[in-house]
Amino acid sequence: SLGCDDYMGSGKVVDKCGVCGGDNSACRLVSGLYQHSLSKIGYHKIVEIPEGATKINVTEAVKSKNYLALRSRAGRSIINGNWAIDRPGRYEGAGTMFTYRRPNEITSTAGESFLADGPTNEILDVFMIYQQPNPGVHYEYILPSENPNPITGQGGYDHHGNTHQEGYDPAGGGWPPSGIPDNQVPAVQPPRRQREYNWKQAGTTECSASCGKGFMHAIFQCVHRQNHEEVSDGLCDSSTRPSQQEEPCNTHWDIGEWSECSKTCGLGMQHRQVLCRQVYANRTLNVHTGRCRHLERPETASTCQLKICSEWQVRSEWTPCSVPCGLGQRSRDVRCVSNIGDFVEDQECNMNLQPSACSAECGMGVQSRGVLCMTNHLSSLPLEGCGHERPADSQVCNNGPCENSIEWFTGPWSQCSAECGSGSQQRAVVCLMKAEEGFSVVPLYECSSLDRPLGQQSCHLKACGAKWYHTDWSACSKTCEEGFRLREVRCLADDMLSSEGCEDQDRPPEREPCNPQPCTPHIDDKCRDQYFNCNVVVQARLCVYDYYKTSCCASCSRVAHRQAVQRGRR
Repeated sequence: SLGCDDYMGSGKVVDKCGVCGGDNSACRLVSGLYQHSLSKIGYHKIVEIPEGATKINVTEAVKSKNYLALRSRAGRSIINGNWAIDRPGRYEGAGTMFTYRRPNEITSTAGESFLADGPTNEILDVFMIYQQPNPGVHYEYILPSENPNPITGQGGYDHHGNTHQEGYDPAGGGWPPSGIPDNQVPAVQPPRRQREYNWKQAGTTECSASCGKGFMHAIFQCVHRQNHEEVSDGLCDSSTRPSQQEEPCNTHWDIGEWSECSKTCGLGMQHRQVLCRQVYANRTLNVHTGRCRHLERPETASTCQLKICSEWQVRSEWTPCSVPCGLGQRSRDVRCVSNIGDFVEDQECNMNLQPSACSAECGMGVQSRGVLCMTNHLSSLPLEGCGHERPADSQVCNNGPCENSIEWFTGPWSQCSAECGSGSQQRAVVCLMKAEEGFSVVPLYECSSLDRPLGQQSCHLKACGAKWYHTDWSACSKTCEEGFRLREVRCLADDMLSSEGCEDQDRPPEREPCNPQPCTPHIDDKCRDQYFNCNVVVQARLCVYDYYKTSCCASCSRVAHRQAVQRGRR
């Protein structure tokens, strides 16, 4: 195997301090668990990471609705700053690259985290965006042995960090090694003979093809162990020379742009297209994903959150009834409040969850609310788990008599126009006027002040499977006497990735002839024969003279074009 010193069989590895062949004595581990109880929604500082820190790992104990955030001491946001939740990915900051992870919200109970190899070139502050009880956040990093202890709880933030240090030991994976039983004698390892010469990787060969499918191999040279000078291959042990392994080349992953987040607030999803591309004839083509299997494939889907959703809050008690007897009304103040406590437009909140909203603006309607059986803030049980005393999720409501109110009415959606792949479906949309005696259809413009529902939408019943796709034809290679034109033909699956599932006999042609008509010279209207016997001038080969070239312009131009075509065919 290749050691960290680039020598074959040296056995040297990089220790936890980043030293090749080191013994982990040049650094120390700093770790802690942030468990402080919080009450105010917003950013709360967890820990300060000093300059020069490496192997940084900040991880929630379990999944929660809280978020981790990272900011430089200079005030620059790196992850989840300014109330904007970033998607999982890689973010540069403080001279290193942080990997931000948020496990699947449905199938995983693991909390989110961010990691970095370091070293950092400035002080960093780690925050929690508090929204529910803190499940605990574990943090750790490595510092050079001469660095001072970490600083926590600075800047007026109220929290408790349980910071401690431990000696790092490679055998125990970072923890103190376990003891050896008294009745067990440690095995004595035989002394290892140091070779004077060894194999060292010196690079790779050039790709076997300048474009298209190609391969390359690693190049190993025999060198002196002390001065690294190249020597004859015969001085090295041929049995330890690494075998030649082919690695594909001229391929790469082509990454598309992320789609918009599926939700304007709260957790959503976004997607992007990832294609395997190969260089061919000064351009890149889509190829089967297997050609890029030696490369790490980028993620095609990711969670996202543009901002934390606002929520409905009841701000007052019910008012007295509007009449002492009979049917009256009462009201209360219900406001849409942002995650920082500001009043915002009602559209910022989920209208389906608005308290006390009646389904009808006038007349009889229904009020509904969500009912959920929960064990804690993180998970829910089937409704039967809370017993049979389930609260009602709907009740009748009445907002008073209707006075010729108008509203849109929609019919059912039609069947999808396509049995597979993308299609469309339609539904009827009419404008209704509601009065005490019932409903009546009125012209569409009567409802123009209301948002009109969609009358058509896209649909997708099932996948069509792989099929051939082609681009438009290129321009013809010649304007006359038969040229050819080209187009690109590819077999693609439903996800628009290259596939091998298409039938060869159905493959559209990639080349076809074009412009078969003979070439005719373009003769200016002013270019005419001034004599009836210009054919004699042509036969006598007098068109080389300017006088005849002008007097018999049409005849001389035709023969000149014919001669040029014949020369081209030779």
